[in-house]
Amino acid sequence: MIESLQIRNYAIIEELTIDFSKGLTIITGETGAGKSILLGALGLIMGRRADIKSLYNLEDKCTIEAHFHIGKYALQPFFEAHDLDYDDHLVIRREITPSGKSRAFINDTPATLPVLQDLSSALIDLHQQFDNLDIHKVSFQLRLLDALAENRPLLGRYQALFSAYQQNLRKLGQLNERQANASKELDFIRFQLDELQAAALEEQEQDTLEDELNRLTNAEDIKRTMAGAFQQLSESEVSVVGQVEELSTALKQVKSFDRRLEPLYHRFNGLVEELRDMAQEFEAIAEDTEHDPERAQEVQERLDLIYRLQNKHQAADIKALLDIQHSLQQQLDGIGDLSQEIEQLERQTAQQVQQLEGMAEELSTRRHHVVAGFENQVEQMLAQLSMGNAKLKVDISRLEKLNSTGFDEVNFLFAANKGGRLQLIKDVASGGELSRLTLVVKSLVASAIPLPTLIFDEIDTGISGDVALKMGSILRELSNEHQVVSITHSPQIASRANAHYFVYKKDKADRTVTEVRALDTEGRIYAIATMLSQDPPSESAISNAKELLQKA
Repeated sequence: MIESLQIRNYAIIEELTIDFSKGLTIITGETGAGKSILLGALGLIMGRRADIKSLYNLEDKCTIEAHFHIGKYALQPFFEAHDLDYDDHLVIRREITPSGKSRAFINDTPATLPVLQDLSSALIDLHQQFDNLDIHKVSFQLRLLDALAENRPLLGRYQALFSAYQQNLRKLGQLNERQANASKELDFIRFQLDELQAAALEEQEQDTLEDELNRLTNAEDIKRTMAGAFQQLSESEVSVVGQVEELSTALKQVKSFDRRLEPLYHRFNGLVEELRDMAQEFEAIAEDTEHDPERAQEVQERLDLIYRLQNKHQAADIKALLDIQHSLQQQLDGIGDLSQEIEQLERQTAQQVQQLEGMAEELSTRRHHVVAGFENQVEQMLAQLSMGNAKLKVDISRLEKLNSTGFDEVNFLFAANKGGRLQLIKDVASGGELSRLTLVVKSLVASAIPLPTLIFDEIDTGISGDVALKMGSILRELSNEHQVVSITHSPQIASRANAHYFVYKKDKADRTVTEVRALDTEGRIYAIATMLSQDPPSESAISNAKELLQKA
């Protein structure tokens, strides 16, 4: 609940403080005295945009500060989510500097306007004529109906299950996407691996094949050269080997004559043996070398395959290709099949849908069960508030798919006048009608729904006498469950107050300012009597005022 509102340097308010009652606080005053200014200041606390034109003194900053007790609102998660210090005693402050800069604070911690708006919506329900009120909203209408149907425990279980179902749906979508991507990746990896495995590569193969291809390509030159070399070394009439042998024999005959010739003889004799071995190898190579076009083609094709794979995989050699083949095999082994997990999750979500549908059906049945009684009560209470021809219909339609509240869509249809067509509330109700409808609806669910502090501005427009008295009684009854603040021109409503504030203008030396004072019993009698007649009030008006207060 709001405990106090402190305003300094705002509009025509120099400085004032209002302390609010736990029950029904009434604010009255002359037209133009500044009651709407109080709501404007409260609007700043609720996160509305600030305007430098609102400053009373353009050389000083404007400060609006509201104190709340929030122990019963369970707002700790909100404070944690926004990194704010929590305390049962909450202070919200807005400041507007002469330069036009606006700042907001929650428990002395700077806060953005969206955060302030979210927080204040859980604390203050401000009803002004021609505003877009909560009762317009389909979500709020459903919330009211669920409160009447006492659906909170069932709805809580449903929403917990629905949240788990939504998580499973998201997970299922992710798994299916992963499976699809994995299938594509699997096919590509398997294709590359199959290609490398089919090649059956060996690490030293490339060098061997390149040597063989070079030999096969030049076989005729090799054979001719080796055969010629063999012929010249050992087979011709003047063979190299024969000539060297003759020289060796000659050296043998003279080597004993000169000690220097002995080592030369042995070296030359070794040369003869080396030439004979070389001639035999030349002969063997010549006999072994054959021109084989088919084998050359076969080797060339094998090398072409190796070169293509190296180019495709950006590999320098066959060892690099074998490393890639090993890596692809590891990737293939690491890609698991998600089909089983997907199948299990699909069964789980199907079971959840079945459970959700059963719970949604029960929620819907309970909602339908309270509709007729709710419609009748609203119409009866509206009749007491001078709207005897008003009609309310709760239209419940079925959605195609489940959402967080079941499969019901709720719309309140309203007709204020006799014979009027039932339409959506936002399309048909005037400000005064909407205020009374809102008062009636919220009073019916006051004990079932955790509504914040309710503030009504001129909810009594267009009513008087006994109707206003009944409205005052409804407000007083509503204040038993919630803190209620009402700005009113009705003496009947004012008489129901637990606390009564009077707003008035006061002339100072240089300008007029708005002041507020709390009224004691005598002050209330005088204010209500003035509302009944004139200022100063007549004796009969004072008597009537006393009677109203006694009945209250």
